[in-house]
Amino acid sequence: MNREIQFDLLWYHVKQRSQCKSHCFHGFDHWMRVLRNGRVLASRTGADNDIVELFALFHDSCRWSDSTDPGHGARGAELARQLRGDLYELNDEDFDRLHYACTWHQDQDFSDDPTIGTCWDADRLDLGRVGIIPDPQLLNTKFAKQLAYETNLEEALVTYYNNLYGAFNPHSESSREN
Repeated sequence: MNREIQFDLLWYHVKQRSQCKSHCFHGFDHWMRVLRNGRVLASRTGADNDIVELFALFHDSCRWSDSTDPGHGARGAELARQLRGDLYELNDEDFDRLHYACTWHQDQDFSDDPTIGTCWDADRLDLGRVGIIPDPQLLNTKFAKQLAYETNLEEALVTYYNNLYGAFNPHSESSREN
């Protein structure tokens, strides 16, 4: 299937309608780090890049607060369903993986699906923003586990990303080509 994803319009649209875009811990800056982390991980895990990028956008997009927010992943998955067909298209199987990854990213630990595991690991590798060191035993992919042992995880992720794509610019079309 030839995918059609208007990433720039999609990110703009979701950011504008999100109630959490300015939240300290789960807002837009977090989404961008999950996007970066997901791209780095996908380069080694074989994950579907489009699903990983869409996960970065939708997984926390419907949070109501930075504190405990049950159901926020399912709300993000529902937003993904609502926008499917307008600003992006995935076949049913791939959409089901995106929906599952968003819905369960906070309530489940492991997935045998490398794309879902990559999505969840990309989010968990950003736990440093709240003072939590990611536990390698709670990560899905071998590469994420390896990264979790880095002395300076953030610096390592930036370095890996820059080596793959150049300076991080999430809105650059060239950064999406790989």
